[in-house]
Amino acid sequence: MNEKNNQNELDILRHSTAHIMAAAVVELFPETKVAIGPSIEDGFYYDFDRPTPFTPEDLEKIEKKMKEIAKGNHPFICSEKSKDEALKYFKEKGEKYKIELIQEIPDEKVTFYQSGSFTDLCRGPHVKYSSKIKHFKLLSIAGAYWRGDEKREQLQRIYGTVFPTKEELEQYLLKLEEIKKRDHRKLGKELGLFSVNEQVGPGLVLWHPKGARIRHEIESFWISQHLKNGYELINTPHIGRSNLWETSGHLEFYKDFMYAPMQIDEQDYYVKPMNCPFHIMIYKSSLYSYKDLPLRWAELGTVYRYEKSGVLHGLLRVRGFTQDDAHIICRPDQLDQEVRKVLRFCLSILNSFGFKDFKMYLANKPKEKAVGEEKDWKDATKALEEAIKSEGLECAIDEGGGAFYGPKIDIKIKDALKREWQCSTIQFDFNIPERFNMTYVDKSGKKARPYMIHRALMGSLERFFGVLVEHYAGAFPLWLAPVQVQIMNITEKQEDYCREVLQKLIESGIRAEFDSRNEKIGLKIREATLRKEPYMAVVGDKEKESGTVSVRTRKGNDLGQHKIGDFIKLIKEETKKDLTIK
Repeated sequence: MNEKNNQNELDILRHSTAHIMAAAVVELFPETKVAIGPSIEDGFYYDFDRPTPFTPEDLEKIEKKMKEIAKGNHPFICSEKSKDEALKYFKEKGEKYKIELIQEIPDEKVTFYQSGSFTDLCRGPHVKYSSKIKHFKLLSIAGAYWRGDEKREQLQRIYGTVFPTKEELEQYLLKLEEIKKRDHRKLGKELGLFSVNEQVGPGLVLWHPKGARIRHEIESFWISQHLKNGYELINTPHIGRSNLWETSGHLEFYKDFMYAPMQIDEQDYYVKPMNCPFHIMIYKSSLYSYKDLPLRWAELGTVYRYEKSGVLHGLLRVRGFTQDDAHIICRPDQLDQEVRKVLRFCLSILNSFGFKDFKMYLANKPKEKAVGEEKDWKDATKALEEAIKSEGLECAIDEGGGAFYGPKIDIKIKDALKREWQCSTIQFDFNIPERFNMTYVDKSGKKARPYMIHRALMGSLERFFGVLVEHYAGAFPLWLAPVQVQIMNITEKQEDYCREVLQKLIESGIRAEFDSRNEKIGLKIREATLRKEPYMAVVGDKEKESGTVSVRTRKGNDLGQHKIGDFIKLIKEETKKDLTIK
């Protein structure tokens, strides 16, 4: 059986289990009103309206009741009713959410599914008998607004998962445990990397010294690689006058994600949600000929976007973040070459951070209104497709998934747990050059419209950093580790020598610290290991007398005594190896 059929069967199993869960909830808590219960990636959920919050103990009761219901071997029976019959049925039960759904169905008839004593509005399909549902687990409770609208009723969402076999369920639950261990919010606090403070504001990140060290290394690497790849660096303000955002179209299409304006000299100013309009104003400050193109301008630009509080999630969804932004402005004849260059550059950067497994999506022209000439769309889409093929890669076609202003490539990276993360985007824009009347002088001396490519390799530093934390479980490679070497003495007699070693390491550009606490060496080693510091340099009387350090790794390997110069060389060589772009 092919993968698609397997997935369809799994979706049917998940949706059927959601029905069994709803049946159990209604039986245990009759005052509960039911909303919707779809299958989702890795499981299912059902939304409930109940005056009393569900508790972890309630989940245990619900799960037990689900097993009883499933073992009853009830068939899932499909029936059809007129809309009037369906409305009457749910009005008698007081199920207002089902009534609202039925009223929006355009068909004259609707389908119901019954299993045991529970009947639900549903298109199906379902498993034939409830006894097919055996290997499931309820996972968590969360809040959810009805229809995703924060102005509507607050519901309670119960998440669960189900698999065809016990082994698959157990493997998935083990994976969830590993995900919990790697949660960047948990590790961020334990390792002292970052925090989000309610007094500062939700979605606004505070970078602590160790987190800021890693960020600095990421930014320094990003800058050096961009300069090597023909980019120029620019910097732009955090705010701009309203007419800039009117010209760009943001106030028309993006206002819901922009913060309220501030008044300066009786003019409205907005904090920027994007960097692009500023880059274009730099372009328009000069006159360019065909010989000046392409231009590759990059900026680590901090932007601010309003995200609903319910979707904020650590570093992965924030309100203030720094984009690794760049814009490529080129002639039509440079298009193919520039797209290939940017894709190759993108993959090399991701490789350097330890990501080797990618999935690409080519989003082409949407069916609804789109700006730009048909030829431009075809040329741009072809350039993206050919660039992917030139790298020997495959992509899925996201039919009609392009923005109204141009096609794009989305690159999803897979982490150590094979989870996909959306980071990189290569996006054409036929809208902005038109709105801002961007031109260059072509060979014939006439004005021509350039192509413009938006490009983000990491997406945002905050999100990318969160992914890195989870990918490495906080055990960063040596070149990124905030503390590369932790020096520790056995007794106070070695303290002066340890400080000499510390100074030599720092002067060599190695990030080192000295644990001079009057604690047992075993405790110091254990705590440095928990902090996931790559190397420990242990110093006792022997090391002091011989001018060496005893080197241990966070994995527990004892590398023996090293002269200070040799140890520095070891660190430098490993760092260089980490940074080799493939």
